[in-house]
Amino acid sequence: MLSFIKHSASRRTLIGAGLALALGVSGWAQAQTVLRVTTIPEEAATEQVRKFTPLASYLERQLGMKVEFNPVNDYPAAVEALVNKRVDLVWFGGFTHVQANRRSGGKIVPLAQREEDTRFQSVFIAKTDSGIKTLADLKGKQVSFGSASSTSGHLMPRSFLLQAGIEPERDFRRVAFSGAHDATIASVVSGRVDAAALDITVWRKFVQENKVDTREVDVFYTTPPFFNYNWSVHADMPVELQQRIRNALLALDPANPEHAEILRLNRATRYVPTQPENYKGLEAAARSAGLL
Repeated sequence: MLSFIKHSASRRTLIGAGLALALGVSGWAQAQTVLRVTTIPEEAATEQVRKFTPLASYLERQLGMKVEFNPVNDYPAAVEALVNKRVDLVWFGGFTHVQANRRSGGKIVPLAQREEDTRFQSVFIAKTDSGIKTLADLKGKQVSFGSASSTSGHLMPRSFLLQAGIEPERDFRRVAFSGAHDATIASVVSGRVDAAALDITVWRKFVQENKVDTREVDVFYTTPPFFNYNWSVHADMPVELQQRIRNALLALDPANPEHAEILRLNRATRYVPTQPENYKGLEAAARSAGLL
């Protein structure tokens, strides 16, 4: 039966304590009967649970084990949870995967990514009457990123800004961090910042669901593509279980109505295999941007 550990955005200490109490450190023997999963908090905890619940139910049937979903408070918490083996499977952004791999001494294994993650992009948005039409127009403005550890909400937008000769701390009037992509959109809509960078798939979802009026706020720059999100495990997980999880993800078929709904919720057309080499470019970008 699927179970969840409740999330409290206002109490990071309680989240850590809750994870420790619920998950313990009993090692990989328990992971053979319970699969403990978390995701980076790219959106609100309620949205994470809504998106993951159908996939968790699917994994329970495919793997024949209980699945526990444990929302965490921020991106670093997701990294630490897998590095310290308090969870078994994590949905990482490309940069958090790189961070976890470095923290663990190269012990993080990427299993699968969405087809979209092989050519991912970020978008910069601003109010349509702001006069901001190019990256150069951001100089002297208040600009928000998402989480500091976000690939599409910080690392790659910063990398492309630097390539354009723009240094955020030098050239922007203020640099802000919203913490999540949905909060990034809200910061531009509300006028707290002049412009912001975020995950293109979250932006498209907001547009499709009429949660943002593109007559008022819209994209003015889309980045070149890069590798991004993946499902990762610790290398100490038994190889047989790693393969079963990978196979279950790859078996999601858009022609199957149940699978199609899972893929839709995860903003995916399908899952494809991935490999560590896919994230070397992100690691290089992080070094160049001074984030590693």
